[in-house]
Amino acid sequence: MREGYAREFRKYAASNVLGMLGLSCYILADTYFVSKGLGTRGLAALNLAIPIYNVIHGCGLMLGMGGATKYSVYQAQGDRRGERMFANTLGIVAVLGVAFMMAGFFFAGDLARLFGGRGIVLGMTETYLQVMLLFSPVYLLNDVLVCFVRNDGNPRLSMISMLAGSFTNIVLDYVFIFPMHLGMFGAVLATGCAPIAGILVSLAHFFRGRNRFFWFGAMPKFGISWNTLVLGIPSLVTEVSSGIVIIAFNMLILDIAGNVGVAAYGVVANISLVVVAVFTGVAQGMQPIVSHAGAAGEMAGARRVFRYGVVTVLAMSIIIYVLVFFGKDALVSVFNSEGNAGLATMAGRGLRLYFSGISFMGINIVLSMYFAALERALPAQAVSLLRGIVLVLPMAFALSFLMGITGVWLAVPVAELLVTAIGARLYCNLGINAENPRLISNCGKK
Repeated sequence: MREGYAREFRKYAASNVLGMLGLSCYILADTYFVSKGLGTRGLAALNLAIPIYNVIHGCGLMLGMGGATKYSVYQAQGDRRGERMFANTLGIVAVLGVAFMMAGFFFAGDLARLFGGRGIVLGMTETYLQVMLLFSPVYLLNDVLVCFVRNDGNPRLSMISMLAGSFTNIVLDYVFIFPMHLGMFGAVLATGCAPIAGILVSLAHFFRGRNRFFWFGAMPKFGISWNTLVLGIPSLVTEVSSGIVIIAFNMLILDIAGNVGVAAYGVVANISLVVVAVFTGVAQGMQPIVSHAGAAGEMAGARRVFRYGVVTVLAMSIIIYVLVFFGKDALVSVFNSEGNAGLATMAGRGLRLYFSGISFMGINIVLSMYFAALERALPAQAVSLLRGIVLVLPMAFALSFLMGITGVWLAVPVAELLVTAIGARLYCNLGINAENPRLISNCGKK
């Protein structure tokens, strides 16, 4: 059975990491083409607007991961309610999608000012926010489809869906920004069209008749919806906290180093999105296997898969940090089309310091998903909230006061280290759940 878990983990994790890498290219492609076409001011505007992407994508993952996790548990238990999870989740997607669109119609300018937009940068930021919010329903639907298709035994199609969206985004970015000269509007329009391509690919799961979940009866039911939201909150917190941190860091850096500093942080933040996507890919690839094992009472198998996830992110973190440390100048130059010396210096130093805590970041993401996959919502939310907001924001303000921009770069590594220590204790101290004795994860238990 051990080899079976290892084989399943490799299949799901590899497909999902590739797919998440493709998904993260949404933002990287924007960053590259905006830096080439619109320079430092465009890059600053993009970084000010990125938090809204985190919020939308976080909500999509909350619904997708929460609904798909419950779907996997129901399927493993032979419960027919699993068939209705997708339809119920679609109802919540519709409600959230309308809310986001209304925000785009009426509050895009207010949000741009709130996020720190000034002068010409303000107009660019407002354009990006408005179009992104108007496309929010397709983002949400794409995230939900990807999660359910993966949990329905088709990780390969899920991966292809995410890669199709990324490829569409890259091609349209070039076309809209350069031949068509649409500027920031072109960049965000390309990003908005990308999930449509992903949705079209995911629909193949239905056309081939391989689906075990259905569209009908989409009116949300409170009990099922609450379970979906609770189990998906760690995924939401991971994404939304990234947006909140970006907003806070932007404001701190604006006071310390101005728009050039914000552009430098934009480089660091966008590369960080790719790294988080890789770790999230490992965690999401682990989730269906852990959920099935936990629901079937195979806790030894669930813990084994968790260890596979931790070892994988640790190996990846070493490789990534070596690449960042020695290749920082090349990485920064890709997004520094104007050859701004100040941007190059700040971003290069920021990459080395910010990513010094990369291994702790990977462990925390995997640990939070492990708890959620076993329907242990409280510890999952605790890890996500601690690493996302509760610790990192006080660290950022305190360390920036003491050390300037160096403190901003070090806030994330310090916070991730502390969360890893707390998360390890949560993992070790979890006892038998009184309502479900099968869900055990005591340290040292084989």
